[in-house]
Amino acid sequence: MSSKEDILARLKKHAIDPVERPGMEFTPITYADPLAQFEKILKAVGANFVLLEEGQDVNEVIRSVYPNAKSIASNLPEITCATVNPDNLDDPRELNGTDVGVIRGEFGVLENGMVWINQHTRYKAIFFISEALVILLDRNRLVNNMHEAYKQPGFDDFGYGCFIAGPSKTADIEQALVIGAHGARAVTVILS
Repeated sequence: MSSKEDILARLKKHAIDPVERPGMEFTPITYADPLAQFEKILKAVGANFVLLEEGQDVNEVIRSVYPNAKSIASNLPEITCATVNPDNLDDPRELNGTDVGVIRGEFGVLENGMVWINQHTRYKAIFFISEALVILLDRNRLVNNMHEAYKQPGFDDFGYGCFIAGPSKTADIEQALVIGAHGARAVTVILS
């Protein structure tokens, strides 16, 4: 008998009887005031929150939040303050040095401040290489929790997608919080 067969035989000899999986009955968390909850959690994770008022120009908001931005990358037609359309670049490395990337979020999650992003741009590098990231989000596309998030239409129908919750951060190195370690140093979510 080989050592592999010996190990498997001993495991089979000491196997325990299967146990039925316990039920998963619980009530997921919900929020009475979605906008207040989203703002609270976004600020807790280090992001900016802007609620666009009726008639307010999103381009003016972006310019007021990032007044020193020289390079603004976006392929969204309503973003007229963009200086670069990332879809027109030949190489994603050309996005290096982007001050602000402006993208669209599919939906936001109230319990943790995350926004689901699908890749609607040629290069997903814009999500991570931009110094600051602006995420445009429809205020009617907020869900309470991750259970609702996973049930969203089209959630699993994409080439690339990710959740983004505030600026990039890590505390792995000597337990010191570092902002902008792997991506944007600042994130602003603008709800329309």
